[in-house]
Amino acid sequence: MSSTSAELQLSPVYRHAQRTLGIWLERTRAGARSQAFRARLALAALDVVDRHRLARWLAWLCLAAQQRGGTDLATRLRRLDASLYALVAEAMQRLPSIGGGLSSERRLSA
Repeated sequence: MSSTSAELQLSPVYRHAQRTLGIWLERTRAGARSQAFRARLALAALDVVDRHRLARWLAWLCLAAQQRGGTDLATRLRRLDASLYALVAEAMQRLPSIGGGLSSERRLSA
């Protein structure tokens, strides 16, 4: 590894929250209910910087879910933690649209 390139250092608290949320996201509704407490507990331990990093990660997951035609992820996040959902929604506004298929507007040629 080069000593000149900066490596992103993720805190153990962030990695734990990401793993816990990943498990929660993969569960069915019944399984997710039991995992929700653990996810909320992991989110509570995050500092501001890690919370924003997690929101960006979740925003990419939401965008990928939208591309596949699913909207359930955003709804689930809103029910789990409203303040995290607000950060995710803000982060999604800064993401690029993929494939140009998200907009219903027709492009006019020159």
